Amino acid sequence: MKAFFEGIAYLFEEILFAPMNWMAELELSNWWTANIINWIFLVICCYATWYWTKELMIFRAKGDDDQDTTAHSFLK
Repeated sequence: MKAFFEGIAYLFEEILFAPMNWMAELELSNWWTANIINWIFLVICCYATWYWTKELMIFRAKGDDDQDTTAHSFLK
């Protein structure tokens, strides 16, 4: 049974977390490169927020947005 749990530990520590260990080592040499994933997610979130706001303005201009607090049956 001990070998089973050691196998699970090996799987997570040596295989599945290898990219994270590589990123941690990379951060010591170049912070910008190590955080490129964060920058990509930041750009995606900024774009999604801009798109959502644009769509909300389109619905408001058409008058299709329902601002009533009883718009859903569970709020009545």
